[in-house]
Amino acid sequence: MELARRITEIEPSVTLAISALAKAMQQDGKDICSFSAGEPDFDTPEHIKAAAKQALDLGKTRYGAAAGEPHLRQAIATKLQRDNGLNYNAANILVTNGGKHSLYNLMVTLINPGDEVIIPAPFWLSYPEMVKLVDGIPVIVPTDSSTGYKITPAALDAAITPKTKLFILNSPSNPSGVVYTRAELQALAKVVVDRDILVVSDEIYEKIVYDGVEQVSIGALGEDIFQRTIISSGFAKAYAMTGWRIGYLAAPLALIQAASTLQGHSTSNVCTFAQYGAIAALEGSQDCVETMRQAFVVRRQAIVERLEAIPGLSCAKPDGAFYIFVNIASTQLNSLEFCQQLLEQQQVATIPGLPFGADDHIRISYATDLTTIEKGMDRLTKFMRSRL
Repeated sequence: MELARRITEIEPSVTLAISALAKAMQQDGKDICSFSAGEPDFDTPEHIKAAAKQALDLGKTRYGAAAGEPHLRQAIATKLQRDNGLNYNAANILVTNGGKHSLYNLMVTLINPGDEVIIPAPFWLSYPEMVKLVDGIPVIVPTDSSTGYKITPAALDAAITPKTKLFILNSPSNPSGVVYTRAELQALAKVVVDRDILVVSDEIYEKIVYDGVEQVSIGALGEDIFQRTIISSGFAKAYAMTGWRIGYLAAPLALIQAASTLQGHSTSNVCTFAQYGAIAALEGSQDCVETMRQAFVVRRQAIVERLEAIPGLSCAKPDGAFYIFVNIASTQLNSLEFCQQLLEQQQVATIPGLPFGADDHIRISYATDLTTIEKGMDRLTKFMRSRL
């Protein structure tokens, strides 16, 4: 059987593969400390689950509009107006099967073969693969600690060619946890407007920021940049709804109409009764979001203190999300070797930096309990000492 060329040219998700391996080892009775999954360890808040249960009891089990339940589309638009300063209407919203699906819909709808998409590294590993799936060209722009793992306006401008169509911005970032400041976004927005390209802002971690850091949507910085901005987000991270698979795309009307047509011929509507849970998430109390964020504050502090005390490793304290990007260059192992040996020798699961565009780093997720953090850092310390 000959497979399509497009599928043979993409890489499997390393994060999902390592998470699956760690779970398999746990099922075999091994005591695994897993820092691999980008998934809050909290249960979905009760009022959200209750709304979905009520929707089931009310018979919300049939096909719905491909673009999403009208009430949810309006709730998302209202949230974007209120929280982000983005003047979208319900018609500008497409409800998708998770945040990942919103980005995939965007790529299929927007990118033609040969179009270039600028992606700062380190990047979420699915960005370049999605671009390749539609025969676009990922243009990777490296960043490092000298720029705080952020793309500069000069670097963005230098990467733009006549083939450039889209720039992917992720703030707060997976895997680095960096958050762009208002001033940094204003400078990037000027390049986007002056060079007349589009930007998609992946804001899935927008509610998880620390130390008074402001999360700013680039599209809120003026009408010119707003017209060139696409928002991708969802409910997975802030509301612990990873398995619900509800995301959304917010964009100019023509793009949303086209993406809705695509969705109508692929997945059609998102699970109907689950959308009523999402409505409750947006319209109900936000105390649950703050409770989880405060737990991440404590976990972040605990894991950063432990990592800073381990010889041979270095990291920056993240401003957002729930990841720490750890520099392992001093070990002289590549990230795959490091993660494999750490898992085999100490039963600690982490994610290699290679698929994120940084092979001298690993990603550690602190979306887990403090007991696991302490035990895992003890094991990581032991692993590093064995290499000295």
